[in-house]
Amino acid sequence: MNQIPKEIFELGELFEDVQMNSILEDGKTFVDCIPLFPLTEIKKNYEQLKSQSDFDLKQFVLENFSLPLAYGSDYKSNPQLSVEENINLLWPMLTREASEETSSLINLPNRYIVPGGRFREVYYWDSYFTMLGLREAGKIDLIEDMISNFAYLINKIGHIPNGNRQYYISRSQPPFFALMVQLLAEAKKDDRFYLQYQNELEKEYAFWMDGSIDLKQGQAIKRVVCMPDGTILNRYFDSKNSPREESFAEDVHISKESSNEAKNVFTNLRAGAESGWDFSTRWFADNDSITTIETTDIIPVDLNCLMYMLEQILAKTATLANEATKASEYIELSARRRNSILNFCWNKQVQYFCDYHFVKNETLNKITAAGLYPLFVSIANQHQANAVAHSVETLLLKPGGLVTTTIHSSQQWDAPNGWAPLQWIAFAGLRKYGNNQLANEIAVRWTTLNEKVFAETGKLMEKYNVEDLTKLAGGGEYAGQDGFGWTNGVYVALKSLI
Repeated sequence: MNQIPKEIFELGELFEDVQMNSILEDGKTFVDCIPLFPLTEIKKNYEQLKSQSDFDLKQFVLENFSLPLAYGSDYKSNPQLSVEENINLLWPMLTREASEETSSLINLPNRYIVPGGRFREVYYWDSYFTMLGLREAGKIDLIEDMISNFAYLINKIGHIPNGNRQYYISRSQPPFFALMVQLLAEAKKDDRFYLQYQNELEKEYAFWMDGSIDLKQGQAIKRVVCMPDGTILNRYFDSKNSPREESFAEDVHISKESSNEAKNVFTNLRAGAESGWDFSTRWFADNDSITTIETTDIIPVDLNCLMYMLEQILAKTATLANEATKASEYIELSARRRNSILNFCWNKQVQYFCDYHFVKNETLNKITAAGLYPLFVSIANQHQANAVAHSVETLLLKPGGLVTTTIHSSQQWDAPNGWAPLQWIAFAGLRKYGNNQLANEIAVRWTTLNEKVFAETGKLMEKYNVEDLTKLAGGGEYAGQDGFGWTNGVYVALKSLI
């Protein structure tokens, strides 16, 4: 590699050697390190020293880089206080101030909440669920700071990346920015916030719809797909087709085991990471192996529901700005998308909202918690909502809340795991259609599990085993994390409503 490295992941052979030999805790640790010397100097020294018989790669890394700490790792809960009281003490621990840190971190102008543990940066879709708790805590100014940061990223980069790290720039996450603006406007009882962020809302939409003009039936480019009836729906994507920098070794190993072309595997792994569901058999051609991942062939029902909400909020914003023609255009776009979601994602056989496989031209039949998003954004009819509720009650409801899918695998976004954001989506969506008893049952089971684990460990977790309440959640590329932003937010929000 002849280019001058600006980031750790541009160090060529040194980067690959560190990641492939797994000398640090996990692949994310190295890309989050802070170099103690100029990268060109570190690279040159490595090339000179690596062939020596007594060379120690880990020692070299420790001498040339400052390792990051787990965020909030020094927090100790107070057993004399309630979970909610401890969460209020935890918010400051998870708050980062604007900084000038020299690393892969993209510095932001305002304060923000990090999830905790190995996740030392802000995450896009996590932040919406964190904000639910901040609203209950009266920390509206912090919500405003975080939204302002996301607007800054949209203007600086062109979209909101997965997180504020250089290695995340090529992908985003589920588009919750519009719902964040809505949350802030409602919390402040001031619709002027829609107008304040109109430009950024439109840029967000342009990013997700990039390439949609002149797209022909059956074609897909970037994050847009032209459906058989000519309507445009969205998929997850990533502009890179190389291993994820923070999961380099894992991606290389998966590509070697896959029968698909390596570049295709990398693109689909990255798209799966953009979905937030990294990873789940939801994205696999079979239910057994991540080597069959095909994320970019799938039209996700949840993503398109969020895009519908973005179009709805853009229409409202244009109306507030007295831009009647623009408002009408967004209303028409949202109506088309709603009809398309109902057409392609409602599985009549299983009576549930499922993803659509546009390459095979078929609605899939996997029952997942993503099928509750049409209720969350109010595009289902009452019959559909009741049918979804029945499937949720019989297939997804477990002793600790809602399980993510019906399939048990080694992936963290499958059974037996449950995740805070999906409990909220289910709770809010079911209540919109009068299924309050089931909604409350999910909320009570989830919050009770949160309290049980907290009493035992003094921690709120990233994810939970909702099937066997004696076990912690597992699966995925890294150990379960504690902190934890969105669990805190959803817990507080649910407790205020049940």
